[in-house]
Amino acid sequence: MKTISYLIAGLAMAFAPATVGAQQADGLTFEHHGDTLTVVHIGKQAKYLILPIEELSGEAKVNADPLTGDEVPMDVRLAVNNTDYYVPFPLPAGTKTVTVRRAPASAQCWAKMSLSDTFDTTNTDYYRPLYHHTPLYGWMNDPNGMVYKDGEYHLYFQHNPYGSKWGNMHWGHSVSRDLIHWQHLAPAIARDTLGHIFSGSTVVDKDGTAGYGKNAMIALYTSASDERGQIQSMACSTDNGRTYKKYEHNPVLTPFDGLKDFRDPKVFWYAPDKKWIMIVSADKEMRFYSSHDLKQWTYMSAFGKGYGAQPNQFECPDFVQMPINGDKNNMKWVMIVNINPGCMFGGSATEYFVGDFDGEKFTCDTKPDVVKWLDYGKDHYAAVCISNTGDRTISIPWMSNWQYANITPIRQYRGANGLPRELSLYTKDGQTYVAANVVKEAACLRKDSTLLGDLAVNGKREFTPIVKDNDGAYELTMTVTPAQAKTSGFTLSNAKGEKVKVYFDAANNRLVMDRTESGITDLSQVGNYDVHAKETDDHRKHLSVNYKNDFALGTWAPLSLCDGKTYRLDVFVDKCSVEIFVDGGRIAMTNLVFPTEPYDTLTLYSDGGEMQVRGLKTYKLGL
Repeated sequence: MKTISYLIAGLAMAFAPATVGAQQADGLTFEHHGDTLTVVHIGKQAKYLILPIEELSGEAKVNADPLTGDEVPMDVRLAVNNTDYYVPFPLPAGTKTVTVRRAPASAQCWAKMSLSDTFDTTNTDYYRPLYHHTPLYGWMNDPNGMVYKDGEYHLYFQHNPYGSKWGNMHWGHSVSRDLIHWQHLAPAIARDTLGHIFSGSTVVDKDGTAGYGKNAMIALYTSASDERGQIQSMACSTDNGRTYKKYEHNPVLTPFDGLKDFRDPKVFWYAPDKKWIMIVSADKEMRFYSSHDLKQWTYMSAFGKGYGAQPNQFECPDFVQMPINGDKNNMKWVMIVNINPGCMFGGSATEYFVGDFDGEKFTCDTKPDVVKWLDYGKDHYAAVCISNTGDRTISIPWMSNWQYANITPIRQYRGANGLPRELSLYTKDGQTYVAANVVKEAACLRKDSTLLGDLAVNGKREFTPIVKDNDGAYELTMTVTPAQAKTSGFTLSNAKGEKVKVYFDAANNRLVMDRTESGITDLSQVGNYDVHAKETDDHRKHLSVNYKNDFALGTWAPLSLCDGKTYRLDVFVDKCSVEIFVDGGRIAMTNLVFPTEPYDTLTLYSDGGEMQVRGLKTYKLGL
């Protein structure tokens, strides 16, 4: 993440290729049994077997022999005709063979496998963000299990270490002391015989209620498989979250009605009753359970059927208590619900409900058809909060949308987190809303600044470059009083005519971000993602989407969430994303963009009347 190259190169150059002609090379011998089984004999000790990946190939089954404990074969899209990139397959000490099923004997992968004690994670993707968290390689989606302990923020996340498409769900792991600079660690919880390791939460068991000692870190997560369905499991860490030991009597909770969609447990301590509470998504509602030892759980109540945006699938819940307008004598509970589908712009999104909780049942303040969004962009999902942060409520989202997450124009990794946001409650027109503002720690990203000052705009005002040595990572801050006729705002653009328009729509009293001309917008045409390939066609048919129309659009937010007619904007741009925060997060809007070169021109404009801009400032950002 520190040094970004503008050259898009594969990882192949980092590894010496093997030769399959003699069925052995570089310590490897390949024993093919038709097209259904290949035994790879390991002739010398190494940490990794380097596997070539082709994203359009089918999934092979790969495992180191012999399987012990709760290990399972991993699903890997081994290269058959072309190699897109490489991934490392760990070899436990003493491994003599690796078994591969469902890969043709004629596949290209056998010629390009190699042994290595290292894996090169130098960035090869043009669109990798400069200051947002991403995995070093492989797929990432939902952040989960986030917790603060002993000066460290732990960010666990849904991770596939064997390819940059969804699969093999592990809990990836990164830690930070400031929410901005992240250190990558080894995956903390691996897929096992109970299934994929889906989302969940981690708590600090201060009193040792689970029997693992005081201050142990306890993870509750969903084990998901076709055979057993979605069930809740537990694991414990006594080394500050680096490794987890799974509970020998998993699962700790199964659905009482055989429900198929039953996942993503969020656990918290409820001090008034001295008990743990779990909120878990159950199809189109949330269910509450209680426990005194994190192992035995009792059903209490449910909430959500018929509430919020429709249609929906409830996922990734959170449940936090916050003061209204900063008054700790006036507290409300907020249920965060990530839904897919249901976004007002299509696909996945994050909504929330405000109300009261008596230790067993949640009562919402609003009628079922009232929808409140945590973010008004297209690429904000699976947002949950970090546990154990005291008076602060800090949320981190996944920055993508399930409509096109698997086909973004990225290879080495796929998936990024939005900037961390601090949540708070405010009132407006008799309603209570959540503000989601970028955390104060983000100020440490600022390197160089340029004050452009106060401007009156009637027509256009252009500034080039936006920042010196523009590498696509910068911030804009300004206070805007928009024109009261037609539209006014600003455009970020480059010499190729690619642009993002951000403007105030006076007629409809809303803020709009338009990415229809932002760069690459038809994701079905990216790289070797051939829309005529069977896998892509099947995927498109299954989701009933058009990638171009689902990406090339504008998103908007109601300005009625703010007070007055003057607005404070904080805009973060980072290679492939634009995040806007208005009036301390009363409006947050997160969208991916894929310009083929950085936006280097800022154009202020007003199509009717005068727009007043105060304190316009630009910052170059970097870690």
